Amino acid sequence: MRYMLLICTDPTGEPYTPEGDRIQEWLDETGSARLHGDRLRPVSDARTVRVRGSETLVSDGPFAETAEHIAGYDVVECESLDDALRIAAGHPMARFGRVEVRPFWPFEG
Repeated sequence: MRYMLLICTDPTGEPYTPEGDRIQEWLDETGSARLHGDRLRPVSDARTVRVRGSETLVSDGPFAETAEHIAGYDVVECESLDDALRIAAGHPMARFGRVEVRPFWPFEG
């Protein structure tokens, strides 16, 4: 099953340090289970699009204004949720921020 790991900032996490960011080690450990992933530009570069009736509304920034934001993502393929949680727990941002693990919900047909 495929899982989306949403890599999020969290002001209650450990302070970020470059030496603690072992992302290359995590990538090596995760191996072929990681299908894709990337960092995201800062929330100041985000735009939110909504359509109400026939009007398209575009606003600056993310949908919700919070101290936390999505900083990146990874897609992993695992045998079980437990495997996905283990992979997420090994991600450096699990210490500096948080990692939300969500299974994909494929369209039927």
